[in-house]
Amino acid sequence: MPPGADGTAGRHDDAVSTAAPDDKTEPAAEDVQVTGPALEPLPDHRFLNRELSWLDFNARVLALGEDQANPLLERAKFLAIFASNLDEFFMVRVAGLKRRMSTGLAVRSADGLTPREQLERISVRTRDLVERHARCFEDDVRAALEKHDIHIVRWEDVDPDDQHRLHRHFRDQVFPLLTPLAVDPAHPFPYISGLSLNLAVVVRDPEGGPERFARVKVPNNVPRFVTVGDDTFLPLDDLIAAHLNQLFPGMNVVEHHLFRVTRNADLEVEEDRDEDLLQALERELARRRFGPAVRLEVTDSMSEHILELLMRELGVTGNDVQRVPGLLDLSSLWQLYDLDRPELKFPPFVPATHPRFAEGETPKSVFATLREGDVLVHHPYDSFSTSVQRFVEQAAADPNVLAIKQTLYRTSGDSPIVDALIDAAEAGKQVVVLVEIKARFDEQANIKWARALERAGCHVVYGLMGLKTHCKTSLVVRQEGGRLRRYAHVGTGNYNPKTARLYEDFGLFTANEDVCADITDLFNTLTGYSRQTGYRSLMVAPHGVRAGIVDRIEREIAHVRAGQPGLVQIKVNSIVDEEIIDALYRASRAGVRIDMLVRGICALRPGVPGLSANIRVRSIVGRFLEHSRVLRFGNGEDEEFWLGSADLMHRNLDRRVEAMVQVTDDDAEAQLRRVLDLGFADDVTCWELDGGGTWHRHTGTRDLQVELMRRRVPKADA
Repeated sequence: MPPGADGTAGRHDDAVSTAAPDDKTEPAAEDVQVTGPALEPLPDHRFLNRELSWLDFNARVLALGEDQANPLLERAKFLAIFASNLDEFFMVRVAGLKRRMSTGLAVRSADGLTPREQLERISVRTRDLVERHARCFEDDVRAALEKHDIHIVRWEDVDPDDQHRLHRHFRDQVFPLLTPLAVDPAHPFPYISGLSLNLAVVVRDPEGGPERFARVKVPNNVPRFVTVGDDTFLPLDDLIAAHLNQLFPGMNVVEHHLFRVTRNADLEVEEDRDEDLLQALERELARRRFGPAVRLEVTDSMSEHILELLMRELGVTGNDVQRVPGLLDLSSLWQLYDLDRPELKFPPFVPATHPRFAEGETPKSVFATLREGDVLVHHPYDSFSTSVQRFVEQAAADPNVLAIKQTLYRTSGDSPIVDALIDAAEAGKQVVVLVEIKARFDEQANIKWARALERAGCHVVYGLMGLKTHCKTSLVVRQEGGRLRRYAHVGTGNYNPKTARLYEDFGLFTANEDVCADITDLFNTLTGYSRQTGYRSLMVAPHGVRAGIVDRIEREIAHVRAGQPGLVQIKVNSIVDEEIIDALYRASRAGVRIDMLVRGICALRPGVPGLSANIRVRSIVGRFLEHSRVLRFGNGEDEEFWLGSADLMHRNLDRRVEAMVQVTDDDAEAQLRRVLDLGFADDVTCWELDGGGTWHRHTGTRDLQVELMRRRVPKADA
């Protein structure tokens, strides 16, 4: 298990972590010693529930689908994202709570709830959200689509000529894919794969006898919507239902209903030091398909006796059932979003090449640029392809580059980064790639990339025992004259050109010797054996990030007690870690101003008198996924900025290798300061959290993302 940094800049080999590697025990807030006047102990009910907070985040996504100010197909897209998000929530978070409850692990959450109590509250909350989601589509978005000549029709609404053509389509393109499975003493109830759409069919012999149950799986390798005419679509399940007599010839179809099962997909890889990690993961991936059911979605028209049969056979209870009005599985709305209807989408935005990397028609050497100073890029506003991708591609093609070291957590199906690394290896360069094969839901893709890299001659490391490698780092070693010079990139997002157009992230390019030496040490820890415990310019988890952040919060408390102003600004996806939250509470009580931009989960209660009156929490959910992690401490000469891969959650701080880098370049600091100041401006549209855990929408005169896009567009084109 690799040691982390103590988070203190300027110290290296003499830094020693005070935490045992496997010690997960957090000190109670009242046991943490803070110099200065004694304060009342922090109250027991000071944390919000993380699962319910995540559902609040997905409700904010749903609100974008409900917002009639957004373009129509963008609204459909947000409804699809909401559906996909909820699927993953059940596959991972609900599945984890159920597993704990079934094994008797009644560990309470930070807000004092048992797994059973959390599941009960989740059930109530999700029923409300699912109803709201379905009604938004059925009563609002679908009707608006109709007005723009985009139609989703039922079979009975299709005219006879189109029905005739669809008969042929069913016969030639769908019927051969279908396999009706009967359920009777000779045919046990079939396995229902997770997230598949299925028809529950009841048939009866016209000559008499009991009703029989059968299941027909809707193929998931063909489009959900069948084209009827120009921008007119029929759900595939509707087409199959209209032809059930061909699947059960000679039988009477009594009734049919659509249903969908969500299964536990949270991998638990038993890592044995004597077993190949890749083999262990592949074995667990095979098991994932057969995880227990955690949710059953059915149409609101399903009869009670069919529902009871499904619940019995799938082993779910009434709390696990969601009756959905209208169309089941709205994640399929992505198919509609792909329509060529630009007038119903956000205006196109083309990322700009960062000014430091732009030089007429010929791309400027990234290495020459970095010798002049650091460069901070902000995606998607700054182009990924002309910055991060170009960095790796130029390194692969440069004969003076001797080595490239790279981490890969998630990348795209056609990855130019991977292609460049393969080219570099085939050109004889030393290429080391750490591919995290335990990246959830990307395991198969990452195994594929790892093997392709190995075949090309790259040195591939599959991650570390007991930890996920989540840091986003790249290192290039170049021969320059009589010396070797190193260049590095540290980012907040994945090396993925597709998500770089949709996710908001920062990346720091640098030739700073201390940072590059730190990243060299980090790679040596990841690929070999190392007891490194301190870094010059990095905070590294699993030990150093939490300690480094708490130390800096305590420094702000000391500033205030010395009569100086104190400031902490944090931009993250999620904050759950109790030790950091308690440090922020102590800082608030001491008079430190604390601003937080939290896109997703927030377990902290802001604005509570006597506890967090100096803390405000905002969330910005919009066209791009706010994904960067940025920290700012102090507003005087000692001001520090940090960015990196770590969210403030137990999994990031205790069970992952994460890296946060200090930003010291004046221009880069000014850029981060401008973005944070804009995010906390009074006139910016956002969501604001109150001390009771309720989010309130604040509509301002400016949109953060629109403002940042505008700043990247030449004035003549704005």
